[in-house]
Amino acid sequence: MQITVETLIHAPVAKVWAAYTTPADIVQWNAASDDWHTTQSTVDLREGGAFSSRMEAKDGSFGFDFAGTYTKIVPNQRIEYAFGDRTGTVEFIEGADGVTVRSTFDAENEHPVEQQRFGWQSILNKFAQHVEASK
Repeated sequence: MQITVETLIHAPVAKVWAAYTTPADIVQWNAASDDWHTTQSTVDLREGGAFSSRMEAKDGSFGFDFAGTYTKIVPNQRIEYAFGDRTGTVEFIEGADGVTVRSTFDAENEHPVEQQRFGWQSILNKFAQHVEASK
């Protein structure tokens, strides 16, 4: 089963793309809630390149690496990737009011679908806030 979340960001596509693919930005927005954070991020933005974000509970009780390989890159438009036995796609869709960022990914079996949807939507919302707040 695939899950899709999206948000509209009032910014130029080049700015949105850069914030989504730059490790220094990723560590600022990549968290589903205020009690989590990303402590480090690496990006090799090319087909076959690897990415990794270390996500941890701020209290130190749990952490994991969200990591995978880019399978297709279309600058300012689309990122496709594989992580474990799952895949994901991020689309950057320019419109009159800004850029819609749409993330579609394979659900996992450990957590309920709605919990996964809520977590990924929360991350995307934090991403939008980060982009719109940055100069």
